[in-house]
Amino acid sequence: MSNLIRSVLHPYPEDLVLAAKVGPVRHPDGSWGAPAGPRELVAGVHRTLRELGRDHLDLVYLRLHEDDDDTVAERFGALAALREEGLIRHLGLSNTTTGRLARAQRIAPVAAVQNMYGLLHRQNPDVLDACTGQDIAFVPFFSLETLGRPEPSELLARIAARHGATAAQVRLAWTMARSPVVLPIPGTSSVAHVEENTAAADLLLTPEDLAALDALPT
Repeated sequence: MSNLIRSVLHPYPEDLVLAAKVGPVRHPDGSWGAPAGPRELVAGVHRTLRELGRDHLDLVYLRLHEDDDDTVAERFGALAALREEGLIRHLGLSNTTTGRLARAQRIAPVAAVQNMYGLLHRQNPDVLDACTGQDIAFVPFFSLETLGRPEPSELLARIAARHGATAAQVRLAWTMARSPVVLPIPGTSSVAHVEENTAAADLLLTPEDLAALDALPT
């Protein structure tokens, strides 16, 4: 992926922010590899730098799994050392809890958190609250996924029709309305979808819209 990004965007614009994520790798069958130790994390950062043709990375997330609580400090510390060397400008956490966030912050500042969050799956709301209170970017992924839950198609269609928007835009607008630090990253495979998602930033839902969406079961 880093090679693809370089082929499309290099030479990079001065205002471009490139973020990377290091940690367990995902295999083609969808399974996850073993947690990456400090040595593997450092190697991953250097590999990404080479592939991107950069002398630093703007933001690097440490990908965590459910059973990683005991190793957060050691692994985050390895990335913090690279930050001190100037190879990383900002550090982030992915799949974190408030406890992990606090442990990491005792080592180095956390600039961003990337967690799964959306209208139909509002996991770890305390993490969003912590990010809001500390002005940490909260970057939710899978915001448009249902994760097996029934989508409230009728409600979304009514709200979307009133605003001349799509149901997906309504869901993204709700997510962004949760906090000023929220920056969703919905996946896409087409330019048209990118444009649709980006336009959701201009959609202002009414208090009545938000209340109806807030009341949905999750």
